[in-house]
Amino acid sequence: MPKMKTKSGAKKRFRVRPGGTVKRGQAFKRHILTKKTTKNKRHLRGATNVHETDMGRMAQMLPGRGI
Repeated sequence: MPKMKTKSGAKKRFRVRPGGTVKRGQAFKRHILTKKTTKNKRHLRGATNVHETDMGRMAQMLPGRGI
């Protein structure tokens, strides 16, 4: 039986935390920042969790990672 492959785009973008949640980066913080308010950009700092409704897709893209 061949090994299950991890989606290479997913392994670059997501990290599985010890509790089983998946960490992701925030979207909408790369370019066209002049029209965004300072408050909006401040709230986009840091990382956040993947929503629980998307965890099934995460488990498919990252097999064998303990999700």
